[in-house]
Amino acid sequence: MEIHRIGRDAVVLNDQLEVPGIGFLAVNAYVLKATEPVVVDTGLSLPDRNFVETLGSVIDPADVRWIWLTHPDRDHTGGLFDLLEAAPQARVITTYVGAGILSTQRPLPLDRVYLLNPGQSLDVGDRTLTGFRPPLYDSPATVGFYDDRSKVCFSSDCFGAPMPTSELAGGNEVRDVPRDALRAGQLLWATLDSPWVHNVDQTKFLGTAEPIRAMDPDVILSTHLPPAAGQLAEFLDMLATAPTSDPFIGPDQRALEEMLASFEPTSA
Repeated sequence: MEIHRIGRDAVVLNDQLEVPGIGFLAVNAYVLKATEPVVVDTGLSLPDRNFVETLGSVIDPADVRWIWLTHPDRDHTGGLFDLLEAAPQARVITTYVGAGILSTQRPLPLDRVYLLNPGQSLDVGDRTLTGFRPPLYDSPATVGFYDDRSKVCFSSDCFGAPMPTSELAGGNEVRDVPRDALRAGQLLWATLDSPWVHNVDQTKFLGTAEPIRAMDPDVILSTHLPPAAGQLAEFLDMLATAPTSDPFIGPDQRALEEMLASFEPTSA
């Protein structure tokens, strides 16, 4: 995992996956260095990742007070239960639905859960974090948040994009990504991760972006995109385009078989 620092307050713990035929997808977790430190998501649920060990290079896990789980998909929960053991004072911020989904995998101690809905806020000592529902999401439990001190918006999966190279997926600034590749990647991700976007009233959908417009964040952090400073106008314009963009259609069985055949060794 790569580690990037965003100003004085936020640290990116960057991992990534190669998605055949699509590109390289960043999978980011974050540390917010508040008076009561906050870890935002806990990485991939793969056996060769050691999230707590990586986190320990940034902060003593025992000092973590809050684990903000933007939603309980497997690319957000990899180190969750290990971190709960390593951080005995930490509580998991999620929703009622999120806690229920998590408990289908492993019982979540309810005394370590803090339920927070979009529109509600949490004081973490030196700043207030306000939850919101991002315009694009793939889980009913999704809640991002805005940090009023650092002016950083944590947007969960919203605004993500597969990158054409591993280096770009692991980068520390989205400005390094060519503009056309970024826009194409974001629209691809929007229709892949939130396919419902083609079926909604466009006026109502655009209204869901108003909370982010009102925040006017200096930086937008996404699970699946390098850090984005000063990109609000471009990102809102992308959202306006998403409902009319081409739907994502994944490979079918024939394509899978052709791909598998290409892996087979040729005879001498």
